[in-house]
Amino acid sequence: MAFTPLHDRVLVERVESEEKTAGGLIIPDTAKEKPAEGLVVAVGAGTKDDDGERIALDVKAGDKILFGKWSGTEVTVDGKDLLIMKEGDILGIIA
Repeated sequence: MAFTPLHDRVLVERVESEEKTAGGLIIPDTAKEKPAEGLVVAVGAGTKDDDGERIALDVKAGDKILFGKWSGTEVTVDGKDLLIMKEGDILGIIA
């Protein structure tokens, strides 16, 4: 991949949601919301504190995460639709 996020930014690929509800109803594409789950593709090196020491991020490439509905900026990298967001926009890591 030809893109590396800077500082505390994270590159995320959305994970598609289920096509059916728990009751078995099929959800049409027009009624689906954008998924708020994603897979971390790449991370920046982290920010620096007041002493110039690097503060590492809590997420790493390969982590499955949950983020806010309106988080991030949509970008296209190598033909893939991805999101770039700050680590603070991530709500948690899904185990």
